[in-house]
Amino acid sequence: MDANRALDELIAGRLAAGVYQWRTPPTPGSVGDTTWTGRADEAGWRGFHLDGRRASDSGEFLRLCGETFGFPEGVGTTWEALEDALTDLSWAPARHGYVVLYESWSELAEDDQQAFRAVLDLFAGAVKRWRDTATPMTVLLSSVGVEVAGVPRLA
Repeated sequence: MDANRALDELIAGRLAAGVYQWRTPPTPGSVGDTTWTGRADEAGWRGFHLDGRRASDSGEFLRLCGETFGFPEGVGTTWEALEDALTDLSWAPARHGYVVLYESWSELAEDDQQAFRAVLDLFAGAVKRWRDTATPMTVLLSSVGVEVAGVPRLA
């Protein structure tokens, strides 16, 4: 399945919520492309774009999440607080679900493997928490040519 069709299937509710690798074709200027969020929004999904080029350690990742998810002040400043925030999101309502695109995650994976593992665990926990609700969460790890062992491919 190609990346665009996979996104269509996801926002149509035909794919199970989860943490997936989403391999987009290498296109000049594709990193940072957020046009997909418009498609998600139109379908009632709240889209969040984490630009991993801005986070090569745990502190930078936590700050990036605060900005991206629009956490209220003081929310999400530790791993535990981020976990709580990702399973709340009351300040960011969605009609049908949440989709998080974590792009350029390899920056954190290469520079701080422990933090990257913590991120994967947090996302898996948040997806599990939201799975059986009216607003499931899916996390897409976008990459070109790099894979995460144990994380299934969506496209």
